[in-house]
Amino acid sequence: MPIPSTMASEQDLLSTEIVNRGVESSGPNAGSLTFSVRVQRRLPDFLQSVNLKYVKLGYHHLINHAIYLATIPVLVLVFSAEVGSLSREELWKKLWDDGRYDLATVLGFFGVFVFTLSVYFMSRPRSIYLVDFACFQPNDDLKASKEQFIEVARKSGKFNEASLEFQKRILNSSGLGDETYIPKSVIMSTENTATMKEGRAEASMVMFGALDELFEKTRVRPKDVGVLVVNCSIFNPTPSLSAMIINHYKMRGNILSYNLGGMGCSAGIIAVDLARDILQANPNNYAVVVSTECVGYNWYPGSDRSMLVANCFFRMGCSAVLLSNRRRDYHRAKYRLEHVVRTHKGADDRSFRCVYQEEDEKGLKGLKISKDLIEIGGEALKTNITTLGPLVLPFSEQLLFFATLVSRHLFSGGGTSVLSLASRKRPYIPDFELAFEGFCVHAASKTVLDELQRNLELSEENMEASRMTLHRFGNTSSSSIWYELAYLEAKEKVKRGDRVWQLSFGSGFKCNSIVWRSMRRVRKPSRNPWLDCIEQYPHFCISYGYGRMKESKNIEINEEKRIGLTSFSVYMISHLKISDYKFDNMCQAALRDLDRTIVTILNQKLDDIKLLCDDVIHKKRLKVYRSVGL
Repeated sequence: MPIPSTMASEQDLLSTEIVNRGVESSGPNAGSLTFSVRVQRRLPDFLQSVNLKYVKLGYHHLINHAIYLATIPVLVLVFSAEVGSLSREELWKKLWDDGRYDLATVLGFFGVFVFTLSVYFMSRPRSIYLVDFACFQPNDDLKASKEQFIEVARKSGKFNEASLEFQKRILNSSGLGDETYIPKSVIMSTENTATMKEGRAEASMVMFGALDELFEKTRVRPKDVGVLVVNCSIFNPTPSLSAMIINHYKMRGNILSYNLGGMGCSAGIIAVDLARDILQANPNNYAVVVSTECVGYNWYPGSDRSMLVANCFFRMGCSAVLLSNRRRDYHRAKYRLEHVVRTHKGADDRSFRCVYQEEDEKGLKGLKISKDLIEIGGEALKTNITTLGPLVLPFSEQLLFFATLVSRHLFSGGGTSVLSLASRKRPYIPDFELAFEGFCVHAASKTVLDELQRNLELSEENMEASRMTLHRFGNTSSSSIWYELAYLEAKEKVKRGDRVWQLSFGSGFKCNSIVWRSMRRVRKPSRNPWLDCIEQYPHFCISYGYGRMKESKNIEINEEKRIGLTSFSVYMISHLKISDYKFDNMCQAALRDLDRTIVTILNQKLDDIKLLCDDVIHKKRLKVYRSVGL
């Protein structure tokens, strides 16, 4: 029986995920491993309904920056045609004769030439350099595993069993590891809610910790900073967080300070954009951008599930970035700012309310996250990358993308002609790997990263920094993109001339992109939040867990095989302690052989999976040992 078109289109927007619910403790199935199937909305195909006005906006930015380069060849051709018929001696003789008898013309031409050059260099935007940045790493006593997190919530007495079980399921499928950080106001407080005093203490700890490291690394005095921008979405005391920093470091009295609040996880890029605009109007200056979120102050002690999600994902973190427009910093800066593209969907009511702070039925304050977040975020992301594309993609990719887009709009009728059928095919997705060498996508959740990777057709290596940051530090809000860049630096993956794309999205709803170009090869820093654990990453269960296995191509997976495949993934993760190994390139290459093993597993019966697991673990362990020379 054919599926109706409306139902088919609805199914296209849904995706399923197998969730491990652990071992059944009671009932007829006691002692057996149980699973549940989660149905959720996918991100929409980013390029399925791209509005041409956003493509036009991207090309408008491109043309504004390229107009000078377009006129230079024309001037060269005109000059060459004028003097090409003269020999070198004839040219110098003509210039000398004209100069002797028409000195005013020569001086006038020289004056116009100098004036034109002066206007050009004075009117073009100043280069903005990223001198260095720092990410705060809390003390080990603030680490909390998923089990400890649930135990803290249980001891508070604020949550019933249904709420605890819901949080446990969210954590198990979140992509977070067991070494993320939560504040003392959550761990030690009997009320599990932060007061204003505790909120200030948490903000002071993370901000001053990041700034101390930044000033130490850059050897810049706090009094040398002319611009300070701080962003924190939830916690906004009076005096502001920026005033707390100025008071703590005794900064100068004429500093330009700004405090951004309520702007969500994408506020870090907004803060950098604001600092850039201020530096354009204030030459020879330093700007510091601080991005953080106070987790304890936003802790929700109620039972509304849409508000409990924020408790499970958000963790402590803070970044501090030093920007400069001084030419003398050209040689010591790490990156140069290339592009900033901002998208705001706040005019739409659904987008405006998809992440919303309010009180629940009992009057308890929390951050409510809508079920439509994935869909709304996809629309904002689609607009943002459509505008960014013409600025960064090579001409060949722009041509293919633009041609496909125009054909879809011209032949998008409802007929059954060849052109109409062609227009309904999946559009051409540009290869963003040709535009960027480094990817830092906001580590919101595993589901968001999976859907974004699928739609943009990014590789596991492209998503590595985001997945590892989510696993190690959790969702640190606006500072997560800087922990991801720190991961790339700790892995020494940033080379001279590389372009790094930082992409973030948050409440509003906003989606923002920023592009940096590396000024030099970045060696492993002496101060970095990843140094104590970088050898354990990329982690096996993140790179080669169920999310990677289910993407094997040309394999038909029915429900029975899905369960078997998930069993294999859980079994491998629990028995093969990959985190104990040194993950060099040879070891990673050995683990990629698992893809061939997956095909074999899917052809087995469920009863044979455990035996196959034992055999694979034995062979793989020996292969990994040999690869790393153990």
